[in-house]
Amino acid sequence: MKNVNEQKKYNHLLLDNKVCVIVGGGSLRSIGYATAELFAAHGAKLVLLDLVMNEEKAKEATNAIASQIGYTPEIICIPCDIRNTSDCEKAIAEAVAHFGTIDCLVNCAGIVKSEGMLSITEEAYDLIMDVNLKGTFNICQSALKIFAEKQAGVIVNLSSLSAQRGGGLVGGTHYAASKGGVISLTKAIAREFAPKNIRANVICPAMIETSMLDGLSEQQLKDVVSGIPLQRVGKTVEVAGACLFLASDLSGFTTGATIDVNGGIHIH
Repeated sequence: MKNVNEQKKYNHLLLDNKVCVIVGGGSLRSIGYATAELFAAHGAKLVLLDLVMNEEKAKEATNAIASQIGYTPEIICIPCDIRNTSDCEKAIAEAVAHFGTIDCLVNCAGIVKSEGMLSITEEAYDLIMDVNLKGTFNICQSALKIFAEKQAGVIVNLSSLSAQRGGGLVGGTHYAASKGGVISLTKAIAREFAPKNIRANVICPAMIETSMLDGLSEQQLKDVVSGIPLQRVGKTVEVAGACLFLASDLSGFTTGATIDVNGGIHIH
């Protein structure tokens, strides 16, 4: 039988009083929102960033989280275009000014477009790359300035199964390439900043119940599901669970890792 001290060791919130910046939480159907809700349930203080964030969306997210966890979390919501370095700098500065520091960055922001290689215009290519890869770089760089100074911090970036298998599901070659860059970027951050006690890991989801599936017909979705060993698409909270693991001390010796959340559709 465990003694009282041993029992207490396991009876704590995984992110108690941690300040977590989550990018891409403007929609209640998003992985970013699901991550914010789960983190709040584990005691985190939240900073929600999104290009479309406004007073209405901030209130919607805050109320939704409060209704799920039973109280209103400490939360600030900031509009931020991660394509813009000054936006990222200002958002992180505002978070630090409000909470005193930041402890974790989870970047769920991303856009997708499905089109053949020969149909991709320069404008479409630049937009995908600017949001998915450059935007990830920008917000990571801004957060890392704080993490490097305090000699501690955690980064979780979202990539995609498309980066691992060369597309083939949702998203064109530019999308797959941008998400492949996110994997490499995260590994490089992990290697460079590990001596400063900063960890960085990446998650590669497959088909998840978000607005990204809205463009698929019922038959297309059925065809996709038939190829998934678990025979269903994933839930946003299941990706959020992987984010929670990587953000918490449970993964304290994990950095530079790629975590698959794909129902077994890609096993390697």
